[in-house]
Amino acid sequence: MSSPIGTPAPSIGSPGTRPPKAFLGLSGPLLWGYVAIAFFMTGDGLEQAFLSDFLVTSEGFSTDQVGSLFTVYGLIVAIGAFASGVLAEYFGPRRIMIAAAAGWIVFHAGFVYFGIMQHDFAMMMAMYAIRAVAYPLFVFGFVVWISYAAPQDKLSSAMGWFWCSYSVGVGVFGSYLPSFTIPALGAVETMWGAIAFIAVGGVLAGVLVRGKGPETSEPRTLRGLGETLAITIALPFRNVQLAYGMLQRVINQISLYGFIVMLPIVFVRDIGFEQGTWLQLWGLVYIVTVFTNLLWGILGDRIGWIRTVRWFGSLGMFASTLLLYFIPLVVGPNPWLTGIAVVMFGFAVAAYVPLSALMPALEPNHRGGAVALLNLSAGLSQFVGSLLVTLLWTSFGTTATVIALACTYLVGFAVTFLMRVDQDALAKAETTRSIPTVPQH
Repeated sequence: MSSPIGTPAPSIGSPGTRPPKAFLGLSGPLLWGYVAIAFFMTGDGLEQAFLSDFLVTSEGFSTDQVGSLFTVYGLIVAIGAFASGVLAEYFGPRRIMIAAAAGWIVFHAGFVYFGIMQHDFAMMMAMYAIRAVAYPLFVFGFVVWISYAAPQDKLSSAMGWFWCSYSVGVGVFGSYLPSFTIPALGAVETMWGAIAFIAVGGVLAGVLVRGKGPETSEPRTLRGLGETLAITIALPFRNVQLAYGMLQRVINQISLYGFIVMLPIVFVRDIGFEQGTWLQLWGLVYIVTVFTNLLWGILGDRIGWIRTVRWFGSLGMFASTLLLYFIPLVVGPNPWLTGIAVVMFGFAVAAYVPLSALMPALEPNHRGGAVALLNLSAGLSQFVGSLLVTLLWTSFGTTATVIALACTYLVGFAVTFLMRVDQDALAKAETTRSIPTVPQH
């Protein structure tokens, strides 16, 4: 039986086969996929750290308009994130990633040309919202691929490599390149340049990635897709542990995405940082997560996925969210002291990496559906973070908004005490699947 992605591969652990060699969870067949994620997220992240400030300061849009733009974007990302798991499970990750890269390029061009360059907010909203679907389809479609092709006993580590690649793209290159290209070329030209990175990521995913993916012998029909969707929607209702995991993933990056809307304006306009300094500080968050995503993935396999989220994720994010705002508020635009809070933030936000292994482990026979729910929650994190800022910032001010963002992590801390998972569930499922059935006489 062959995989929908076009790469026949026997199940890990099946008779006569060996698991793919892996270095700390990084397997060779998926290597170019990790590289593709880095390229794609470089293109997708180029605008992240300067877009809100650019639209308000240079283009004259209001903070409410910009908040609405990011909120709608986050909502569509959530929908696309959920669809990515279902579609990748049904049609295969390779097809979904190629289509996503092509769609991103088309609608990003529309966003820049018809929206920003024509100063048309309605067109900006439409193009940016449609483009929002492509990002989760590409990125989280690969998460489904990892859940099948990575070594099952090192899945948290494999997911750590995924988030490491993600951070290299969106943070290291995505945040730092604009600090050089905007002074030299301009903001709009920088956004046009993003297309090249997306194209490279799409080609790599389409041509070079190997590894076992979801397998099906059934014809792909709309009815079959609908049945897969219905099963996925029902999962958190019959397995409450999935619901707890989803809530944790929503909470994970609430302050990250809330800060993307707020801090470019607060740090530059209110506190007095130079734009280049702000971009470098925000890029430092992702430089840190390049290492901490991998660190927490490996440690999560060893000290426990839930413990990692509880003590280092929930409590770490509560503290670092407050410090990242209050340190520069008190000491002024001091990049060195603010950098300490940035490093703490980067350590804490990555401590949720084990959730990417925990969710499919809760449903070994529906891991694509479990990843779809994880992806939905990741998208909702962006939506909720942007929404909280949109609702609170204008009415209650920056300080109250930051405190509200921080307090969500105390909720997550409490929820961890309700969570349970068997970290060996996926490896057991693969072993069971590989045992040949003995005919009964």
